[in-house]
Amino acid sequence: METHFQLNDFDFEAGFSNYTLDPEMFTREAHLRLAWIHIHKYGIDGAIENITSQLKGFVDSLGAGDKYNQTVTIAAIRAVYHFMLKSGTHDFQHFIAENQRLKNNFRELLSHHYSTDEFKYQQAKSEYLEPELLPFD
Repeated sequence: METHFQLNDFDFEAGFSNYTLDPEMFTREAHLRLAWIHIHKYGIDGAIENITSQLKGFVDSLGAGDKYNQTVTIAAIRAVYHFMLKSGTHDFQHFIAENQRLKNNFRELLSHHYSTDEFKYQQAKSEYLEPELLPFD
């Protein structure tokens, strides 16, 4: 089990927003959990606004600001939202178990939306690029 599950949703979100979350806990799955929490609490637009702002601050606090990618961050939030609309689960553990593609095949999932590698494209790091192939919901 991932270590971020040691924290309840409130403490996990608070630790992230005030930059006290142990960086070892912030795995790919933890990114998805954060999106899931924020979408539930603030809706898709609020989640995008909150997470992009907080994630920039979080990575900057670790001296890793160069790793931030605006397009990948927003695409991940939109992908979580897409799967949430189709899910009947009420907690993140069941949601991620039901939607393993988000965790294990995220690059492949993005390839259905983007023709370029958004992980490497420099412009994608600083601004959100809309999908060229298939829009998110």
